[in-house]
Amino acid sequence: MLGGPSAEREVSLRSGAAAAKALRSLGHAVHELDPRSPGWSLPPETDAVFLALHGTYGEDGTVQRQLDALGVPYTGCGAEASRVAFDKVLTKQRCVQSGVPTARFFTVDTQEAPFPKDFLPPLVVKPARQGSSVGLQFVNRVEDWAGALAEAFRFDSELLVEEKIIGRETTVGILDGQALPVVEVRPKRGSYDYQNKYTAGSTEYFCPADFDAATAGRIQAAALGAFQAVGGRDYARVDVMVQPDGLPVVLEVNTLPGMTETSLLPKAAAAVGMDFATLCQRMVELALRRNETLKMENSKTRPVAA
Repeated sequence: MLGGPSAEREVSLRSGAAAAKALRSLGHAVHELDPRSPGWSLPPETDAVFLALHGTYGEDGTVQRQLDALGVPYTGCGAEASRVAFDKVLTKQRCVQSGVPTARFFTVDTQEAPFPKDFLPPLVVKPARQGSSVGLQFVNRVEDWAGALAEAFRFDSELLVEEKIIGRETTVGILDGQALPVVEVRPKRGSYDYQNKYTAGSTEYFCPADFDAATAGRIQAAALGAFQAVGGRDYARVDVMVQPDGLPVVLEVNTLPGMTETSLLPKAAAAVGMDFATLCQRMVELALRRNETLKMENSKTRPVAA
């Protein structure tokens, strides 16, 4: 499933096309389904659904609930974990409850909200329920506050505002309960916003990132902690800032990260010798394995006829 109705539709189409090509190269029969409008249906005898959807509908638990109702296995996190991880406020709350390091934050639900008394610039303003840095705003001066709220409120009715962490920007892929090597992200100018994410040549990536073993381990542990805090399964990608003292600060959890051959999760998998097609295959295997386990559990609890 690719495309969909969200603001990240174009990115999703690229992820889906790349995954479909990779799975076909392994001999799978692949049908590409774009759920842009309601009323879609799966082809008969679908073994599994590879979710390459990003943003609302695909990543917020909606399509997962629909597939659960159909009884069809799908790749990635379940409906509840997807709902929690897609909501940046809920994710932050889960991280705090689980002791995962994250920046101080508060929420805003009105454009008339005054600048907070107990915070100082710089701050980061994010729509609570968007991905790919859609609507991301930086408040470097108090005078920037009103304009940042106005722009971010174009994308959601609730905003997350957090202290801006100064340091190195990294991301950690999680696959089958294991943290992959750390990827460092270095935009050539500005921040790692939507434009720098998807404009070729505007950002440099380093994997494995140049950290000592102890620091890399702390970053991976924080990422895995956040993944577990939201109830993740199979795979995800966790964005982590690393402060100058080497301490990690989790930003967010992406349950359906980009899946082109140059995306960050595939880069991390390549660092441990897993090519793109093998990564896609592994994601499908995890979904199918979970489905087989569920069938076995159901057969054990089914009444036996006398």
